[in-house]
Amino acid sequence: MDIKDSNCKELFRNDFPESLQKSIHCPESLFIKGTLPSKDRIGIALVGTRRPSASAPLLCDLLVKSLRGTNAIVVSGLAQGIDSLCHEAAIKYNIPTIAVLAQGLDTPIGGSREKLAHKILEHGGALVSSFANGVPALKWQFPLRNGIITGLSKTTVIIESKIKGGALITADLCLKENKTLLAIPGDFNRETAAGTNALLRSGLAKPLFAPEDLGLYCGLSQKNNLSKESLFKSEILLSEEAMTIIEKVGGYTYTIEEVQDFFPFKRPLLLSILTELEIAGLVYTNDGYRYHFSLMEFSSC
Repeated sequence: MDIKDSNCKELFRNDFPESLQKSIHCPESLFIKGTLPSKDRIGIALVGTRRPSASAPLLCDLLVKSLRGTNAIVVSGLAQGIDSLCHEAAIKYNIPTIAVLAQGLDTPIGGSREKLAHKILEHGGALVSSFANGVPALKWQFPLRNGIITGLSKTTVIIESKIKGGALITADLCLKENKTLLAIPGDFNRETAAGTNALLRSGLAKPLFAPEDLGLYCGLSQKNNLSKESLFKSEILLSEEAMTIIEKVGGYTYTIEEVQDFFPFKRPLLLSILTELEIAGLVYTNDGYRYHFSLMEFSSC
């Protein structure tokens, strides 16, 4: 498959994924090659330095591997280093991936990145850009590219970063959207951990200590979630209030305050409803603060 010869579509806001439509970084239009994943997918931005440490390939592989069996999309920027490692891992584990470019989609990429772009398209992923065909990659365009990465994603993870770098610009854009920012702690004497450690020390990012924690922070749903039909077959009867909650927040993770903001229920009633959902196996919490809601399919009834 030749990237230049593959079909390029221009989409406008109404056709964007919902997360990007709501983003403060939403562009007027997007140029796309390949296939955007279905609407039930949740974007996870995995980004970092172009010159990562020797342990970065394993680190990226473990993080992406932890997303198997969920409704995640791996979103990154097709840059050398961390970005490319995450795209490669997504292809390896058959997880949809979107590469956001800071240039026109028919502009030559070159080297291993061009081969990776081919692989992304061959495996059903997508290449995305807000720049028209023929536009070269210029330095000022990368922050715009990074904004689209965070716009397409619910959560952004800074895997490795020096004290200054493009990944920290992405982190800042994520915070401006009030989205979850995660960073991986690193050795204090390692250059590629200086940026992530600074984010953690300042409290701007939450630490990601283990790959299996990623899905919990992102509110990802597993493929074995119940459908409404199977719920009835299991003779699990939910109150009207409980159904209202699970229909709105299913598939996501929210704090108790965030759930409270969504609904008019007073706190005692809300806690009672959450207990009802826990008993039904549709929500769980490890700390009584963040609640992980299962995603239910409501179109089957």
